[in-house]
Amino acid sequence: MFRVVVQSERIDIAAETANLSSDGAAGAAVVFCGYCRDEGGRLSALELEHYPGMAEREIQNILAEAAARWPLISACVVHRFGKIAPGEEIVFSGCTSVHRHAAFEAGAYVMDFMKTRAPFWKREHLLDGTVGAWVDAKDADLSATDRWHRL
Repeated sequence: MFRVVVQSERIDIAAETANLSSDGAAGAAVVFCGYCRDEGGRLSALELEHYPGMAEREIQNILAEAAARWPLISACVVHRFGKIAPGEEIVFSGCTSVHRHAAFEAGAYVMDFMKTRAPFWKREHLLDGTVGAWVDAKDADLSATDRWHRL
């Protein structure tokens, strides 16, 4: 089972984790939850926009690539859009496999490529009422994906 959801609502981390695999086939589940930081107390919200339809398709492609590299049993990504307050979850990613190594590697792969290929854009809303520019991609995110081409 490979599932992708893009939504504005809060993510139920416990429910998503429980839904990953319950048939007894998985020996390992690796879950990642990304949260909105307050950026040193200056951020009131992070605004995320996406390209509907394309975002889901690109994340499905990333999950399919991960499944081609590692023996995944299930994988799920839930990604939010809209205004997200500090402390709230932005993304949930989970991968299950028979063995932990494959689940860990696939989970890292999915997150690395979502950061660079999934069409999401973000900008900061500050406590002083100002709205920042759209945030550029980070070189660190691009270099994180580069390692997968060498493995």
